[in-house]
Amino acid sequence: MSKAPGRIRDKWRMKEWYEVYTPSYFGELNIASIPCSGPDKLAGRVVESTLYEITGDFSHQSIKLYFLVREVKGTRVDTLLKGHEYSTDYLRSLVRRGSSRIDGIFRVTTKDGYTTRISVVAFARARVNIAQQRAIRRIMREVLEEKAKNLTYDQLCHEMVLGSVAKAGVGSDIYNLAKKIAPLRHIGVRKSKLLSLPEGLTAEAAVATQEVQQA
Repeated sequence: MSKAPGRIRDKWRMKEWYEVYTPSYFGELNIASIPCSGPDKLAGRVVESTLYEITGDFSHQSIKLYFLVREVKGTRVDTLLKGHEYSTDYLRSLVRRGSSRIDGIFRVTTKDGYTTRISVVAFARARVNIAQQRAIRRIMREVLEEKAKNLTYDQLCHEMVLGSVAKAGVGSDIYNLAKKIAPLRHIGVRKSKLLSLPEGLTAEAAVATQEVQQA
């Protein structure tokens, strides 16, 4: 005689909803609600958003943001910025025929021990020669290294992402120096990626550190 089937457990109902918040430098806004069976399963999770969801300006929808779960307090999930990037369509819209694009990719460590890879892009108004491109990349590096040396990761993130909106910060500082080398249409941090976190963080952040290093 076969056994009667046991009661099927509804795994979905067993999950609890957690509210995801942006870091303080993005206003501590609630950007997502995610179901999970326990807070220990959240460490290392990445939540995708856009700058539009933070500023409310539709023109900022072209900037994607990736938030890494750092700490869980009850049902509140605190995050930090794992990285950001221009959307492919937005980057393509910046290209003009007969002009030059200058890219620079740099690895820097902030004064509080966060290491991040930053990709800067510049679009000139016309063609620029190799010497000018090298000079612009040198300015990119010098500005980023100086920023990292004097800013925390929170402050650097604010300047990289929100600075492009406020016409101040990393992109603006590079532009003001590089425009002396060649006429420019646009300079901005098109992409960033957090590579490693400092030691001495919470248990959740320690797991997140492993996730960052493995990515």
